[in-house]
Amino acid sequence: LESIELAKLTDRLGYTRYWLSEHHNTVTLAGAAPELMIARLGGETQRIRLGSGGIMLPNHSSLKVAENFRMLEALYPNRIDLGIGRAPGGDRPTSQLLNPSNTFDPQEYVQQIRELHDYFSETPTPNNLNGKIRAIPSIESSPAIWALTSSGESAYLAAHFGMGLSYAQFINPIGGPEAVKLYKERFKASDDFPEPVTNVGIFAFCSEDEKKNDRARFMYGYRLLSFEKGNFDQLYSFDDIKDYVYSPAELQRLEYHKNRFYIGTPEELKVQFEKLATDFQTEEIVVATFAETKEDRLESYKLLAGIFLDRLA
Repeated sequence: LESIELAKLTDRLGYTRYWLSEHHNTVTLAGAAPELMIARLGGETQRIRLGSGGIMLPNHSSLKVAENFRMLEALYPNRIDLGIGRAPGGDRPTSQLLNPSNTFDPQEYVQQIRELHDYFSETPTPNNLNGKIRAIPSIESSPAIWALTSSGESAYLAAHFGMGLSYAQFINPIGGPEAVKLYKERFKASDDFPEPVTNVGIFAFCSEDEKKNDRARFMYGYRLLSFEKGNFDQLYSFDDIKDYVYSPAELQRLEYHKNRFYIGTPEELKVQFEKLATDFQTEEIVVATFAETKEDRLESYKLLAGIFLDRLA
């Protein structure tokens, strides 16, 4: 229900797109089926693009993914983004249960991307038995395919297949601008993307209350350090962790994690976001926000819209 409320808010505020992620076997990262949420949100919103951020392709049949997103495109024409990635979205045993045929071979991911493009373009190839197998429904438009990446390798694939590129700075804060540069240099135009198109994803929280920002910085650091240790199943409040004392090794890792999130007042984040966009040579930033309360989370998105979209709810 909170996702629906946020989607409706960002639609009103003028945000460009709203993406949902795929995670499995965890209680702290909700959302195992982004395609189902997209179907619901399409009827709750008016203009914002809706997409997956992303579908973890090795967990699925490429044919079924193509059918799901063709159906979404038929329901909400020219509003659907298909973001794809190759991470498991959970632990390895869970991924094996989701797709028992998954070999975790990077080359199979490349093959699945080829299959997706063949299904959407309806190009007869051996992948679809020379056109005998089709992704239905057959429609004129296709969802825009984005490659989600935190490395140069996936950036190369995005360029080769003519996809949009979304760099996950919130996963890997090192090497992003170089990956985007590689993508743009090697980009091959496609029907969906005649020109290279990029965005960069970050964690961010915005408040005019400095106390809330300080608390958020502590919680973001603690949470990312917990994720790094493999703890995805514990929910906690600021009061639960405020007295935690970091070891010297943890303090060193925190310096790394601080590059994954941006927290501050509207004025501070305006400067930081503009620098980030310049560094990545992009005009779009994707924001994921954790907050202590739903109200703080919604307010953060409102404040960001007030800075960059010149709109308030």
